Amino acid sequence: MNVLDTIHRYSLALCLALCLAGAIPLALAEPAEIIPAPKDPAAGLKLPAGFQVQVFADLKQQGAEYFSGPRFMAFDAKGRLHLSLGMQNKVLMLPDLNKDGRADDVVLVSDKLNGPQGLAFVDGQLLVANQDGIVRLDSKKGEWPADRVTPLVSDLPSGGHSLKSLKLGEDGYLYLNVGSSCNVCVENDPLRATMLRYTKEGQPAGALVTLGRHAQSPVWARGLRNSQGFDWHVSGAMFATNNGSDMRSGKKGGRVDDDLPPEHLNRIEGGQHYGWPHCWGDQVVDPNFPGTDGFCATTKPPVATFPAHSTPIGIAFLHKSAFPQSYRNSAIVALHGSWNRQQPSGYKLVQVKFEGDKPVSVTDFMTGWLNQDGAWGRPVDVVVGPDGALYVSDDRAGLIYRVTHKP
Repeated sequence: MNVLDTIHRYSLALCLALCLAGAIPLALAEPAEIIPAPKDPAAGLKLPAGFQVQVFADLKQQGAEYFSGPRFMAFDAKGRLHLSLGMQNKVLMLPDLNKDGRADDVVLVSDKLNGPQGLAFVDGQLLVANQDGIVRLDSKKGEWPADRVTPLVSDLPSGGHSLKSLKLGEDGYLYLNVGSSCNVCVENDPLRATMLRYTKEGQPAGALVTLGRHAQSPVWARGLRNSQGFDWHVSGAMFATNNGSDMRSGKKGGRVDDDLPPEHLNRIEGGQHYGWPHCWGDQVVDPNFPGTDGFCATTKPPVATFPAHSTPIGIAFLHKSAFPQSYRNSAIVALHGSWNRQQPSGYKLVQVKFEGDKPVSVTDFMTGWLNQDGAWGRPVDVVVGPDGALYVSDDRAGLIYRVTHKP
């Protein structure tokens, strides 16, 4: 089953389950209307004074449509941007050889993948998170396209929230998210709704160390419905975005509340549980799926929140950027945008400002994708390049943007 079939089946199953359950009366809602991108997309985006944005690459010729455009990004040691196209089962390279802030070419890295999303360069080799595991791309000639796809981690659960992200942590381990199979449920598979940790060689290295005949688990943290974006603060602390459940109410049997539950930014620590499916926000119990008495008090609450259903995905800390010093202890988060609110939320980048290693405020950073007619873009991932610029992927418009600052 390819990733497109997976997401279609998941969406249909979710809608059917909600309609049949009847526990929460439904309100009609849908994603923001898809509208054409402006002729000059960069001119349609708004940033704080001193910042500029330009289109680094236009991938519309690659067939980028709704949910099928550029997703996650990573730079190699030569400063060349690589990105995943999950629905097309591809990874591409976008070199900027003349350093003018625009990609010179679109190079195929591999099209022999299975719903790829997360990318990580480890000891000079490119690792890719497929929807069912981690693979390594090898090239005998040292140039793309790859001539071999070597499995590193296999048989991970797919379906539901199937796309997986991958990064090399500050501690030298690989981190990988596995989303939930459902909207709200108790999972049968212990790998679901987790953050996993592996060695560079693909061996499980979870928080609970097992001895004897018991196999080591890769589970690092649990209770994370869909934490596709994660990064490390300059202090070494790990933070991850998380998408809350849909169709929830603050009252048992009440109508769906568009403003519940809030989306999360979590500080990820080994062995901790972050609440899903029974809790949201500051250890609030879901009245329609409460779990056991006192459970939510044992979970870790978020360190910051975003509007409900705004879908935070990519996150990048700015301590290695060329932005002004006032931004260096901040993170930029991509709010991909809602699909089930009567009043759309998200469709923008926000700045999460920190004091020390604690977030203290969330403000708009780049807006303009959403207007009264609909949304022409949906930001997915953000990453700081070796040039100090911020790169942003947009899977609706099929674009990669480059954000810089000039005094």
